[in-house]
Parts: sequence; structure tokens; C-alpha cells
Amino acid sequence: MDSCYQHVFVMRHGHRLDNFEPLWTATATRPWDPPLFKDGVVRAFRTGQRIGTQTGFPIHRVFVSPFFRCIQTASKVVEALSSLPNAMSSIDKPKLVKVAIEYGLCEMMNSTAIWPQVSPPDGKFDFNISELEAMFPEGMVDHNVDPIYKEVPEWGETVGDCRERYVKVVKTLADKYPTENLLLITHGEGLDTTFSTFFKDATVHKVDYCAYVELRREVSSKDGDVVETGEYEVVLSHGQTGIRFSHDPVVIPTPV
Repeated sequence: MDSCYQHVFVMRHGHRLDNFEPLWTATATRPWDPPLFKDGVVRAFRTGQRIGTQTGFPIHRVFVSPFFRCIQTASKVVEALSSLPNAMSSIDKPKLVKVAIEYGLCEMMNSTAIWPQVSPPDGKFDFNISELEAMFPEGMVDHNVDPIYKEVPEWGETVGDCRERYVKVVKTLADKYPTENLLLITHGEGLDTTFSTFFKDATVHKVDYCAYVELRREVSSKDGDVVETGEYEVVLSHGQTGIRFSHDPVVIPTPV
């Protein structure tokens, strides 16, 4: 039986424009879907470089929320991963990395995350998937991927439902591609949820733009088929990744 590790990264998008130019929403046609601020573009690229150089293993697949700031972040991360010395010389080679849009990685669909004054009046959050996919080099988008969520989550979901959604997507995608390393680009709540779920007794205080967490688990195979997967663990050996948290030790009650 052969064993190896599967690595799953979950990353928050870069700096969003409306947090730095508040007046942008007044004239925007889609005020609920802001692009990246210029610093966000730079940080996304640098974060991709950091992930690629510090890990020492390839990213095989990128899954991304359809919100524009996440698509832009993914585009720059893919560009950075493809520019590394150990990457293939041409970024349009399909074996380098595969990209797919996943609705399950969407923003938390309620007024806590998307203010009512910028939400679409008809309540429909529409995305032109073809245009978003065109932001990636030809051959990178995998049109054969069957998404976990077929459409945008319903508006008005609770925080609890949203957190369950994020955990479901992380686990399902990892199980679907157990021999591949994944990068999931989502929103702040998605990263917070992932970290606090898999790093027991941790309290997350803040997640920065382009912050990320690395999960890994052992995968055992026999004759090319996966037969067993281990428990997820959070990798903290790469230093600061933009997540500020405290770790509460487990208290074992003293026997009476």
C-alpha cells in the first residue's frame, strides 16, 4: 500500500475596491460585486508566489467563488504559480493547473455580508460564467467538473447554514480529488470557518485579505485506487499566513 499527503489550501480574496473607494458603489452597475483594489491585485500575485515557493509541491486544481474579486484573485494566483521557475514554461498548458467556478464558495448570502442597499433589487445575483472563465488562459478551465452547488445559494441563509456549506464544499472537493492538491478561493467567512473547524479549540479573531490556511491529510492507495484517507490537520509550519487567532487548550476535568 502506498501513502502520500493531499494538500488543500483555502484562501480569502484580495482587497476589495469598495472598502477603499466608498463612492464606487454609487455609480456601479453591480455594487454588490466589487472588483479588487490595486493593492489586492498585487497581494494576490505575491500570495500565489508564496504558496508555490514555500510548499514544494504542485497545485493541481483551483476552485473559486464566482464573485468578481475572487475570480480576479484566482487569475493572479494562477499567473504567479505559472511563473515560478519549477512551473511549466507555458501557462496555457492544461496539465499545469485546472480551474473551475464553484457556487458553494460564494459569499455568505445574507444582509450581514452583503448590505441591503447594494443588493440587487430583484434579489437575483447573476453571474456571466463564460465571461468569468475567459479571464483564465485558454485550456485551464475544466468544463468537465461537476460543481457541488449548481447555483448561487439561496438569499437569506443563516450564518450556521453558510458555515455548514463551506465545510461541505471543502470536504466534498477533497474527497472528489483525493490524489490532487487543491486551492479554494473564497471569502472571509469561508476561511474563518475552515480554520476554526479543522484547528480544534482555536478562536479566529481576524482574517486578512489573501490570508490562507493549508490542510493536509494522508491518503493511502493500493493498485492505483484510494483505499483510505486520514484526518485533516492544519499546517502551521509556513509562518504567518494572515490569520489571527488564539488557541484555547483543552481542559480535562479533575476526577472527583
